Amino acid sequence: MSWAFLRDLLSGVNKYSTGIGRIWVAVVFMFRLLVYVAAAENIWKHEHDEFECNIKQPGCENVCFDHFFPVSHIRLWALQLIMVSTPSLLVVFHVAYRENREKQHNQKLYRNPGKIDGGLLCTYLISLILKTGLEIVFLVLFYKLYNGFKIPRLVKCDIKPCPNIVDCYISKPTEKMIFLYFLVATSCLCIVLNLSELSYLIFKYSIKRYLKRHMKKQQ
Repeated sequence: MSWAFLRDLLSGVNKYSTGIGRIWVAVVFMFRLLVYVAAAENIWKHEHDEFECNIKQPGCENVCFDHFFPVSHIRLWALQLIMVSTPSLLVVFHVAYRENREKQHNQKLYRNPGKIDGGLLCTYLISLILKTGLEIVFLVLFYKLYNGFKIPRLVKCDIKPCPNIVDCYISKPTEKMIFLYFLVATSCLCIVLNLSELSYLIFKYSIKRYLKRHMKKQQ
């Protein structure tokens, strides 16, 4: 899979982000996207072929694998990366709308089309809420699908057509566990960064409004 579009999206978002937002972009790009492309994708590449059960009953391995891994960790991680990055498009589109509006009217309508204020501030806050919500949804989804954040070495399966309780072994469980913990840690870090940026922008806007009202009262 080519991740060039996601890299370009993150580069575009970086132009219109606050300092905390730029840290979020760096975390997503360096500690999530690059780790996924460089290492994690290869670890889960042959997970189905390397899943072994101590019986050769036709169809048994397939149904057991499907039961314990209804969705591949790595595919779910890829979907998570795409989904949590997509809300940032709202900010990019809003800035593009401002710039296009200025071209149509052939005059300066904004001091800076990329400055986070007015309607763009609302769009930015919405994107932060969506990103935080999606991160939490995917963490809960991971936990529910796999009964916790763990990779067992051995799973016992008694699903038909398996004739009895079958022992199935997962390949490279320790290595996969390390990357799973890394996934959870980076997701939690991104949630903290998003909430910090959300709080910072709301606090900054509130102070700005308070000062404006105070100045008006003095005048």
